[in-house]
Amino acid sequence: MPHYRDSISDHKIFDLGQFEFQSGSVLPNAKLAYKTLGKLNEDKSNAILIAHPVGGTHENAERIHLEGNGRAISEDKHFIVAPNMFGNGLSSSPSNTSAPFDGPNFPAVTIYDNVRAQHKLVTEELGISKIKLVTGFSMGGLQTFHWAAMFPDMVENFVPICGTAKCSGHNWLFLESLAVAIAVDPVFNNGNYIQYPHAGMQAFNTIYSAWAFSQEFFRQNGHKNFGLDSYKKMPDAFDDRLGPKEPNDLLIHIRAWQNADISNSPLYNGDFKAALGSITAKGFIMPTSTDQYFWADDNRDEASLIPNAAFREIPSMWGHVGGSLSQPDEKKIVDDSIRELIG
Repeated sequence: MPHYRDSISDHKIFDLGQFEFQSGSVLPNAKLAYKTLGKLNEDKSNAILIAHPVGGTHENAERIHLEGNGRAISEDKHFIVAPNMFGNGLSSSPSNTSAPFDGPNFPAVTIYDNVRAQHKLVTEELGISKIKLVTGFSMGGLQTFHWAAMFPDMVENFVPICGTAKCSGHNWLFLESLAVAIAVDPVFNNGNYIQYPHAGMQAFNTIYSAWAFSQEFFRQNGHKNFGLDSYKKMPDAFDDRLGPKEPNDLLIHIRAWQNADISNSPLYNGDFKAALGSITAKGFIMPTSTDQYFWADDNRDEASLIPNAAFREIPSMWGHVGGSLSQPDEKKIVDDSIRELIG
């Protein structure tokens, strides 16, 4: 049976070997998929890391940060590293790992785990000791915050887009509704499914399509931007937008997102203010004005505790999806901000 990521082949695999997750579980022969673009300059000072969002791959990161003319990040000027998170079907995941770690038996994963694995890739495989910029949208924003807090001496600039340093209670409950939507489909069978749980995934898409956009988006008949004659067809359009999904893989991302917290590590032992204060990189914290997941006020509070960071809101009716930079105005605001930091 073909794997849902078989169509993606433009990446390399870094062998992590025996990898211990934050939970204490150990995965033998762990793999990290990644892609690089551009050329590393002689003094290795032009490295940029772009992190991908939930359910995505390096291809999503490329589309968000590189697609289009005159972008702030360019393979002509920069050496770009695009790693893939655990659970995305390219790096080690429930769907591509053999027993006894297959399916629902795959170890629990945190953002801390992902960034620690990415750090091994960047330092051990690519030989890079400084990163000019880390940026990413959504879960890419979560990874961006973690990079800046976990490796403050390495990250020079950071721009999290529609992401926070810690998952809020409201965000956690939204994510739990997605997990429950999948779990209540009897076909899912606690992750031991034989047939695809279509009903659970349809419920997932319905919930997600409402929350990913804003009330203003729907008030302005935003569904017409997708060529739809009714907002009631948004779940199917959102399913197409997200692309192929494997439920056990997706749940790895959902749980990692729920547990995101830059202070949940041996470095800070739960001291959130200390974790924010440790970030020395220059940066812009960039939510959209209508994001229902990552509230702008949370970002404003976070920015006030980071010595060299500033809060910069992206006006948008597109809600969370505005941070995917598919619209020219949102894209320009982010690119201009990145140019302020790195030229």
